[in-house]
Amino acid sequence: MSNLSLFEEDGSPASRSLGPRLRELAAGRIYFGTSSWKYEGWLGQVYSPGRYETRGRFSKKKFNESCLAEYAETFPVVCGDFSFYQFPSNEYWSRLFHSAPSSLLYAFKVPEDITVKTFPTHARYGARGGRENENFLNSGLFERAFVKPLEPFREQVAALIFEFGAFSRKSYEGVAPFTEDLDRFLGTLPDGLRYSVEVRNPEFLAPEYFECLRSHNVSHVFNAWARMPELGSQIAIPEAFTADFTVARALLKRGRGYENAVKLFQPYDRIQEPQPKVRGALRDLASRARANSQPAFVFVNNRLEGNAPDTIAAVVEE
Repeated sequence: MSNLSLFEEDGSPASRSLGPRLRELAAGRIYFGTSSWKYEGWLGQVYSPGRYETRGRFSKKKFNESCLAEYAETFPVVCGDFSFYQFPSNEYWSRLFHSAPSSLLYAFKVPEDITVKTFPTHARYGARGGRENENFLNSGLFERAFVKPLEPFREQVAALIFEFGAFSRKSYEGVAPFTEDLDRFLGTLPDGLRYSVEVRNPEFLAPEYFECLRSHNVSHVFNAWARMPELGSQIAIPEAFTADFTVARALLKRGRGYENAVKLFQPYDRIQEPQPKVRGALRDLASRARANSQPAFVFVNNRLEGNAPDTIAAVVEE
């Protein structure tokens, strides 16, 4: 029997070992997944190499187009970071949702055209760099260009994430003016979806911010990020639980920049630097959600420890 048929019959190592535990947790509405999924470093772990061969050789094209189906054999949910950079077309959404079983849930980052107040002076933004974004918090554009195309797949959308990068004092002098704008925006959003907000300004973790989210049943995204307080510190804020569901994203070790993490951990094929405090905080979040009979969506990034699937395995072992 060939290696390919073995993989097809038995699945990847992760689907056999981690998959059953994650399905058990998902049955109790505790969902663990990763940030994105197209990582060749997971071949032999999450992905069966034989599935992605063409004429006996690995095909990157075949892998990118079809690996999500095998991802779903292990994980019940995935976070799509790609949508931060674009408004995907109807055709793209259709291909994505039909490339994996309908049991797979998705969280999506809302395009930065909605959440960036001033475009950074970065080559990626071209002539827009340094300019004010005329579509900042434009609920009409958000509904028309993002929510409406997702409508046929609404049942598979676990949550939408509004990620706000760190604002300068020029953009917002403090949490109060940001909260005022955010409150107006959240009040205009269409019903029927779970919304969550991720901020990168530590000083925004204030009572008025949490109260704004709570008044709209919008979740604060508990995020492990370079310049944010530790996850444990965020969890310790009583007001931080603002909705009847929880969203968490374990992205980076506190104090470590994104580019540095990429250099350290690529190709993301193994854990290189365990973060026990983050793991413990993720367990606490999941336990709290389960105790309150509320859904929780927990996402882990490769840049936290070096290999997101093994980080999740370590978290759920306990």
